Amino acid sequence: MGEHKGDFATDVRLLRISLIAAVGGVLSTVAAAFLLHLIYFFTNLFFFQTISTANRSPSLNTLGWFVVAAPVVGGLIVGLIARFGSEQIRGHGIPEAIEAILFGKSKMSPKVAVLKPLASAIAIGSGGPFGAEGPIIMTGGAIGSLVAQHFHLSSAERKALLVAGAVAGMTAVFGTPVAAVLLAIELLLFELRPRSLLPVAIACAVAGFTRPLLLGSGPLFPLHTMPLGPIGIVASAIAGLIAGALSWGLSTWLYKVEDLFGKLPIHWMWWPALGAIVVGIGGYFQPRTLGVGYDVIGDLLQNHLAVQAVISIVLVKAVIWVIALASGTSGGVLAPLLMMGAGVGALAAPYMPGGDPAVWPLIFMAAALGGMMRAPVMAAVFAFELTGDANALLPLLAAAAVAYGFTVLLMRRSILTEKIARRGYHIYREYSIDPLERHYVEEVMTRAAKTIDAKTTVAEVFRDYFGSAQKYRAYPVVASGFLVGMVDRTLLDRIPPGQCDTPIGSVFALARPEVALPGETCRDVAARLAITGLDRVPVVEDKSTYRLLGIVSRHDLVKPSMSVFTEERELEQFRQVWVPRSTLFAPTTKRQDTPGQHADADH
Repeated sequence: MGEHKGDFATDVRLLRISLIAAVGGVLSTVAAAFLLHLIYFFTNLFFFQTISTANRSPSLNTLGWFVVAAPVVGGLIVGLIARFGSEQIRGHGIPEAIEAILFGKSKMSPKVAVLKPLASAIAIGSGGPFGAEGPIIMTGGAIGSLVAQHFHLSSAERKALLVAGAVAGMTAVFGTPVAAVLLAIELLLFELRPRSLLPVAIACAVAGFTRPLLLGSGPLFPLHTMPLGPIGIVASAIAGLIAGALSWGLSTWLYKVEDLFGKLPIHWMWWPALGAIVVGIGGYFQPRTLGVGYDVIGDLLQNHLAVQAVISIVLVKAVIWVIALASGTSGGVLAPLLMMGAGVGALAAPYMPGGDPAVWPLIFMAAALGGMMRAPVMAAVFAFELTGDANALLPLLAAAAVAYGFTVLLMRRSILTEKIARRGYHIYREYSIDPLERHYVEEVMTRAAKTIDAKTTVAEVFRDYFGSAQKYRAYPVVASGFLVGMVDRTLLDRIPPGQCDTPIGSVFALARPEVALPGETCRDVAARLAITGLDRVPVVEDKSTYRLLGIVSRHDLVKPSMSVFTEERELEQFRQVWVPRSTLFAPTTKRQDTPGQHADADH
């Protein structure tokens, strides 16, 4: 009876989806390379008035006060693209991808795939303080979704391909395939199944192997630090708390400023240009805050900047990033978080106990990312892959975990889910194995089912089973132990009065009734009950003989949820720790009663 049970529920379609994901990984890598060169093109156009795709920092411009005009012009263009092209290009990309996954059947339009990178390249190339990862996640997701829409796939399969394309794009930008897979697991997939994990992993691996052909290889910010000493765990926890507070402050102020934009008496199309005025002013006083700023992140990690420069970079970057992002322009959040986190780490490094001071910008960078995105494992691995610094991996994990805990306890929603919640959708980011998937029909079904013999007349069925003493809504009709059909009052009401003496078994059509098999999961059967509107279905040995084994009802399908209640709510203490009698609190055993049971009941 157990041969049907396995670790995973999957089929040969997984191979097809994985192959499509591999193709999507290549396409997303090409899109990432195109986006980065498009950013370089607009940076040269706005700040140096040249036609070139050379990688030049906007901080090297010689525009003087005219530098304020570049972000404003870029903001005007982005506003026009959003107004007359697609409003979906607004924002930093990841919330839009999540919304498409959870509420849009993982369908994205070709317009988004074209306009998102264009708008982001203009916004960043004109000095917007954003990263390229958010737009490429949105663009890669759109590519994966568009590819999926050319095949006959389910919404769940389209989701896997959308996410695979999105994180393949992140792999191409940063060269962090493992962190990209973790981003999918912690933020985008909302499940952990072979049907989604395998396509995502393959897409990221393909993007990782393809990246050197277009964008170069090796860590983006090579770094080697000395291991932290024994006090490292305490120091990492302190870093996590500081970075968590930074994440909380940035998220809080971002949406406060967004609310202020919402009160303006002008169309949202003009907001990016208004926010860009502040970006331009900030860029005049601290040019290194303009654009993506990967060079600045590298300098912060290497401690190449003076304290005064670090302070001004962190403060100006925080202000212009919050205002620009709140204005609804297009750009990513990862690079700005990396810069601000590394900057705070560089300022705190001289005061942190133990270890190499050079490691703290890296630790703070990962902790800020883990706290803001609420993805601590991804943040730790991401920082490791960006630098290749294996000595820092343990403190990276500790600091990111503490920052994550800080924001989880103090913030109802993250920077990502708050935007979606403001559109009327609540996202619950905790997920676990559905108890209906862990249990099978044979475990919960009623075996001693009340049946009706097929030879019983319709009148007798009316009288004995659907009279004043009716106990069930429907009964299985059997002939020599084999299922003939299910009878309920609706079926009986359709039988003409002249057939009251007809055996009930003769009224069923040739079509077989809806049945369940003992090896099916409770989730599969629950879904069928919801679709068909039935209250119960008979359980048969197999669909060739239809030998009746029992019946499963909606009530039976609630039984697996009791295991969840036991795991989550019952408080048990099996060992007592000795404490002095003088203590104020005597050792006690707490237990929350199961509904309908006495606390002293024997379990």
